[in-house]
Amino acid sequence: MIHAPSLLRCPFFFFFFFFFFSSSSPPPPPAASCILPPPPLLRLHVISSLARTPISLRCSAADSRSPSNREMAAQQDPRLAGIAASIRVIPDFPKAGIMFQDITTLLLDVKAFRDTIDLFVDRYKDKGISVVAGIEARGFIFGPPIALAIGAKFVPLRKPKKLPGEVISEEYSLEYGTDKIEMHVGAVEAGERALIVDDLIATGGTLNAAIRLLERVGVEVYECACLMELPELKGRERLGDKPLFVLVQSSVDAHDHH
Repeated sequence: MIHAPSLLRCPFFFFFFFFFFSSSSPPPPPAASCILPPPPLLRLHVISSLARTPISLRCSAADSRSPSNREMAAQQDPRLAGIAASIRVIPDFPKAGIMFQDITTLLLDVKAFRDTIDLFVDRYKDKGISVVAGIEARGFIFGPPIALAIGAKFVPLRKPKKLPGEVISEEYSLEYGTDKIEMHVGAVEAGERALIVDDLIATGGTLNAAIRLLERVGVEVYECACLMELPELKGRERLGDKPLFVLVQSSVDAHDHH
């Protein structure tokens, strides 16, 4: 029997070890879990941690304000990948055929939540915005921290009969019927500059109603900001010439048509 210490002292052993391992073929590269095409869009394939349902998300920081800003957005912020990965999709909720875009998993991820707010704050600070109007209900999650960070007041835009004081309302169309959003009279003043915040734009009906509501009382709507967009539903077109900024674009339908 040849003991290990004796084998290690043998010159032939080192020659054999070097020859064997240097001549062996290198291991194949690891299989890629996602395909990343060239900018401007970073394509991620995210799997729902609950239902294992695939969702294709594009971290685009999509901006409709100007071509130069769209080119800047093409230089993808590395935080966008983490934000997209933190959003899950739950199928058949609240009814069959609906793909529910669940942002509660993003809220559980402290870094992703902070990065989301920071990206919006970086964009809107020092823009003279005095009002952040949040659309019920998930606009109430993202709107207040943005408003505090940029030194603006937060104004909730609510569903009918939710505000206790005198209100002004704006009607908009749904797939079946109509609905309204309301705002307290006196919450904003003519000449103020506003940012409208929601979690998702689908058909654009709610955002369009929010724009009309604020403009009726003389407020300048600077921009609309959403965490996600469903571009297939072309909600951006319903906003007219009002700029829209989103962080993540999804290729699946949503739980409701904002």
